[in-house]
Amino acid sequence: MKNIIHAALISAGAITLSIQPLMAEARDFRLGLITPANHIWTQSAQAFGDALKQETNGEHSVTVFPSSQLGNEAQMVQQLQTGALDMAFLSIAEVSNRVPDFGALYAPYLVDNIDQAAALLQSETATKMLDQLPGSLGVVGIGYGMAGLRQVLSRDPIDNASDLKGKKIRITPFEPIRDFYNAIGAAPTPLPLPAVYDALANGQVDAIDMDFDSILILKFYEQANNLMISNHMMFPMVGVVSGRVWKTLSNEDKALIRSNMKDQLDGIIGRFQDQEKYQEKEMRNLDITITEGNADDFSDAIKVWEETWSRKSKMLPELRAAAAKIKNM
Repeated sequence: MKNIIHAALISAGAITLSIQPLMAEARDFRLGLITPANHIWTQSAQAFGDALKQETNGEHSVTVFPSSQLGNEAQMVQQLQTGALDMAFLSIAEVSNRVPDFGALYAPYLVDNIDQAAALLQSETATKMLDQLPGSLGVVGIGYGMAGLRQVLSRDPIDNASDLKGKKIRITPFEPIRDFYNAIGAAPTPLPLPAVYDALANGQVDAIDMDFDSILILKFYEQANNLMISNHMMFPMVGVVSGRVWKTLSNEDKALIRSNMKDQLDGIIGRFQDQEKYQEKEMRNLDITITEGNADDFSDAIKVWEETWSRKSKMLPELRAAAAKIKNM
């Protein structure tokens, strides 16, 4: 009888041990990003955390670290690769520094407006590019978000692209936009976002490459009152999870994270679509000088950029083709 009981206890213990690895582990995930607390990306990251906490009955939570609190994007990528950071909302800028194919998403005048940008980022062509991230960057790409289309805000008047020659223009530090402004003959100057206002005020930079949203929220127009509405480039971002962390998650947790983060990323795209038009009106109502720019103004720079990036990104022709289809819809 004792042998039977002993065997039963051993069997029960074995069952318990076999079940334990399948039980979800409560986690407080860390999510880093470069944008300030009042930016749409940061608000959506917080909303993602709230949704995940609610759906798991408080079992999982997300602590969001905005404003580059965990370092710049290059440093956050390193933390994602080691598993020290769980998640991030990264501009495609940093991704393209490491996976050049993604630089094609910054092709000048790839799209004409914010609605076309949204459609391209949610297309099959762009989505399949995320499959490169686990092997190339050590992260799992959940989906795209974006900021607004890029404009040029300057301390000095700008009537056309030639007026930008020799100007120090603040850029996000990555090759596609650097190559674009080099082709124009400007002096691209990388600066973190929190440093931009003072850099404009003290003349450290002459102009900035920025979207309407950041220009308005951070009041850069107070230090530079000449705006070229050029819509010359879109500015995608991607929501990612550390590959090391992803491997430790149950299938259920993976599905919850994927669906909730994707919902927020799609929401970011929708919000920028909704607000781009009224933010342009808001900019036009400010006491600033506004000029218009288009692809013809930048044709020489676009040609140089295309020659450079057709060698760097095999996806460029495919993205151009997908964008052309969207424009013709």
